[in-house]
Amino acid sequence: MSRAKKVVLAYSGGVDTSVCIPYLKNEWGVEEVITLAADLGQGDELEPIRKKALASGASESLVIDATEEFVKDYAFPAIQANALYENRYPLSTALARPLIAKLLVEAAEKYGADAIAHGCTGKGNDQVRFDVSIGALNPKIKILAPAREWKMSREETIAYGEKCGIPSPVKKSSPYSIDRNLLGMAIEAGILEDPWAEPPEEVYLMTKAIEQTPDTPEYIEIGFDCGNPVSLNGKKLSPVALISQLNEIVGNHGVGRIDMIENRLVGIKSREIYETPAILVLMHAHRDLESLTLTADVTRYKRGIEETYSQMIYNGLWYNPLKTALDAFIQDTQKRVTGTVRLKLFKGNATIVGRKSDNSLYSFDLATYGAEDEFDHKAAEGFVYVWGLPTRIWSEKNRGDK
Repeated sequence: MSRAKKVVLAYSGGVDTSVCIPYLKNEWGVEEVITLAADLGQGDELEPIRKKALASGASESLVIDATEEFVKDYAFPAIQANALYENRYPLSTALARPLIAKLLVEAAEKYGADAIAHGCTGKGNDQVRFDVSIGALNPKIKILAPAREWKMSREETIAYGEKCGIPSPVKKSSPYSIDRNLLGMAIEAGILEDPWAEPPEEVYLMTKAIEQTPDTPEYIEIGFDCGNPVSLNGKKLSPVALISQLNEIVGNHGVGRIDMIENRLVGIKSREIYETPAILVLMHAHRDLESLTLTADVTRYKRGIEETYSQMIYNGLWYNPLKTALDAFIQDTQKRVTGTVRLKLFKGNATIVGRKSDNSLYSFDLATYGAEDEFDHKAAEGFVYVWGLPTRIWSEKNRGDK
């Protein structure tokens, strides 16, 4: 059944996207498949992936380096928003999807494709993120999702690929599904589908096991400018270099592992394993710096915005008008979030032990209990009386009714 003549396929070189090439051509009659692999700092050598796509039947194989854009335009806004999905997951994979969708739409327009395809299954979140983002950027282009319709198990998908001459990138006995970029790794499948089973150490690549971490703590200082991380240990770094170096330092101490039962958008619960050393620590440090530089009411109100913001990213609504409005609010709050946070890394923990800022709202003279105390203690009596007045009136009325 012919659905499109020329298709741009989001390509990673993994099982599903590799099989998509022959499947689109053999089963759906697509005449030409152009693959697009986005370099988001995953650390893989992308030339073999480019060649694999061509060997699998692609007419052209595009590799686009978008790492800097990924960090500056997607990761940094999420850090400013303290965007932790379900207060745990820093959205390392979800943040990549709207950028990849943007690259796919641009490639489709450049090469005159009449459809965009991806290898997402019908049970995952990525199908929503790609479909909604692509539709937001180009509402008229057709979207194809073979893996959502072919009804093959992972083992059958691997077998189909091998029949078409595509070697399996994973062992059938250990079929982990791994998605990696500069911000971290997402690991699924295999034994990990049992929520009771402890993840085997082999699945972790960015963080050390606790027993292998250093026996002495390491202190680091992260500098922020208007909510964006800009320096590490006093040295200014580019966004990509900062994330890269922090991944290595933090991962060396076993910090950044997440094992959680996650509520997927499609309504099912999923056991997810993540490694996100740098971005997790950056969000931890950023939130602490906000506590020093933002007023209490702004901080409290922003917490609700952060929850909505993280849900929108997770649910594929990066290009939604509500998120654009929330971006404006968050950006305004970040004007004073400049300073330095000091952390202690030791045996899987990243503990904040200090923070400073020229914009600090902390007053030593008001906070101290020492001789320098300038707080007017006599004023507290009137404040407490007025503050507690509604409660006393309510209590008197209710006690009087008895």
